[in-house]
Amino acid sequence: MDGQLAAAARRSLPATPRSPDAFAHAVLRTSRYDAMIAWYCTVLNARAVFRNDRLCFLTYDAEHHRLAIVNVAGLPEQDTETARLLHLAYSFDDLAGLLGTYRRLKAAGILPYRPINHGPTLSLYYRDPDGTAIELQVDAFGTKEAAAAFLQSEDFRRNPIGVAVDPDALLAAYEAGAPEAEILRRPDGPAMAPQG
Repeated sequence: MDGQLAAAARRSLPATPRSPDAFAHAVLRTSRYDAMIAWYCTVLNARAVFRNDRLCFLTYDAEHHRLAIVNVAGLPEQDTETARLLHLAYSFDDLAGLLGTYRRLKAAGILPYRPINHGPTLSLYYRDPDGTAIELQVDAFGTKEAAAAFLQSEDFRRNPIGVAVDPDALLAAYEAGAPEAEILRRPDGPAMAPQG
């Protein structure tokens, strides 16, 4: 009987590499602790699940935390042109989520510095109080496969960065009942310069 239990308890690990199942969280250090917590709670509609004088864990879904903010006094100012981390990106499931968030943040005085239709995504870039870029995005295609196919297209090869867009015009078109596929389609226009 003990031999049968030992045999049943044995297992082996797969020989093939495995990718992670999900991205769990990011951690930011700051000397603007209260301002950063307030900003991320506003922008991500997040809540603090733990906070003391040194560390704050924030989440916006069922994950125990999606962002941690560490209070470090006296950090030098970050040079946004040379920072190694260019941006963090957060996705919405639909266009209403992105545009509703744009309206809410605009009312709070938080405006995107780089609204862009990349092609596979419609993206609004913001800067947190430390200058780190935060991308809020929605997929522009109905499936991940269609978005991946667009990245292989001649249109994307000609312009892999995207085209500047006017979020107020997008919001007006959405509220006027324009088809979402039309709003999400990358317009013609000059390619934006890459960040960084």
